[in-house]
Amino acid sequence: MYSFRLIALAVCTFILFGCGKAPLHHQESFVFGTRVEILIAGLDEAKARPAAAAVLREFDRLHRSFHAWRPSELSELNLAIANGNVHEVSAELAAYITDSQRLSALGDGLFDPGIGKLIHLWGFQSDEFQAVLPDPKAIIAWLKDKPSIADLDVDEHKVHSRNRNVALDFGGYLKGVALDRAATLLRQQGVDNALINIGGNIMALGSKNGEAWRVGIQHPRQPGPLATIKLRDGEAIGTSGDYQRYFELEGKRYCHLLDPRSGKPAMHTQALTILVSPRPTAGTLSDAASKPLFISGSDWPVLAQKFNIQNVLRVEADGHIQVTEALLRRLEFIGGRPQNVQIIP
Repeated sequence: MYSFRLIALAVCTFILFGCGKAPLHHQESFVFGTRVEILIAGLDEAKARPAAAAVLREFDRLHRSFHAWRPSELSELNLAIANGNVHEVSAELAAYITDSQRLSALGDGLFDPGIGKLIHLWGFQSDEFQAVLPDPKAIIAWLKDKPSIADLDVDEHKVHSRNRNVALDFGGYLKGVALDRAATLLRQQGVDNALINIGGNIMALGSKNGEAWRVGIQHPRQPGPLATIKLRDGEAIGTSGDYQRYFELEGKRYCHLLDPRSGKPAMHTQALTILVSPRPTAGTLSDAASKPLFISGSDWPVLAQKFNIQNVLRVEADGHIQVTEALLRRLEFIGGRPQNVQIIP
């Protein structure tokens, strides 16, 4: 059985309630392999439309420039690494590598954009992948080489790898970067109230005509949201789930969230959502930090503390829910609070 879903947060046009008579501009596109939406409140079409269009152009540029599996600056770097060559990159790409190295170290290496070859072994680099397990010998060989983004040395614009099996894939990082870029671009164009959604990674700016933007957290096993939450100015929210990119084989679900320690998909979590407080890189963190917390399983509170994230909701493999006390105070569960909720201080 094969299934492919990309929307991590059931937004239902962001579950916007009571739009009223004030203007609400909406534009959408398909970038980063997922649906992208921008909502701008309080501005007329003449001002809102070009602002949203500028953001979508930037998203397209990021997608084309740093695509791991199509011709791009990133794929050129991956080829150079495989050939054992030093390669000169743009200042932008060099910055993404060093920032990813920092975030990877913070997440105990469970977030690692250097595992592109492992992603390829499982077939998750493709938009249409097959329900086929990789060759166990290939996984063992990959684990022996243990390629990681930490193997890269960045000297100004020159990149060298100590491990030729490193292959970069920014699929778990670039959507968050795009959120931060969108926030900057919108504010530069006089947009103070907007909601940006990139396949379930969401950032809120200001409010929706005086009311807080409300979004829904997707239930990992049922249609529709598990809960909703009102976002404050500058907050970002991200979800990693085993229902987004996965295949099923002989009754087992294999998702795209791969554990570098085992070379296999993490199977102890259905979904994990984080809410990131306002900070300069809130969007980036909403994307990058949800992955290691998901993969770490029951140890996620330790990593949440390292990332300075207080708001976390985790749905375990058996459907039990863990939620931090801080996030619980802000959630509105659909149909009432579930019985199987464990509160984490």
